[in-house]
Amino acid sequence: MSSQITQLQTTQSQTQAQTTQAPWQTAAILVARLIFAAVFLMAVTFKFMGMGATAGYIAAAGFPFPLFLAWCAALLEVALVLCFLTGAFFTPAALIAAAYVLFLGFSFHGPSHWAGNQAEFGFFVDHFSFMAGLLFAAVHGPGRVLSLNLGWPGRA
Repeated sequence: MSSQITQLQTTQSQTQAQTTQAPWQTAAILVARLIFAAVFLMAVTFKFMGMGATAGYIAAAGFPFPLFLAWCAALLEVALVLCFLTGAFFTPAALIAAAYVLFLGFSFHGPSHWAGNQAEFGFFVDHFSFMAGLLFAAVHGPGRVLSLNLGWPGRA
């Protein structure tokens, strides 16, 4: 009986150690969420300031219905900003954002653009580092501070 109690106490101590978070970790998660939100907020702000220019950029890439797609992108980005700021639906939002960033990288900065402008390769690679951060965030979630607990069970 004594060994079972000791084992239970050890398990409880391990569980507490896994769920406690250092203040710097909490701050890092909040800063990362703010960075994700800020990037998409800047993107959507530029879209709203010049929806026609965004549609032109989309049309130049060869996509049909450019104005419709520009509005779809803007609405998606607004939703992502809200998810990153609130922590609600964080994991699905981070996964959707990662897929979106991958799509943008290939569509607007992919190999077909490199011959005309070598800087496009840098833009292309930047999308992958941002996507890596989003995937990491999707795995670890929004943290417990300033986060609504909505979304997938066990992960916001």
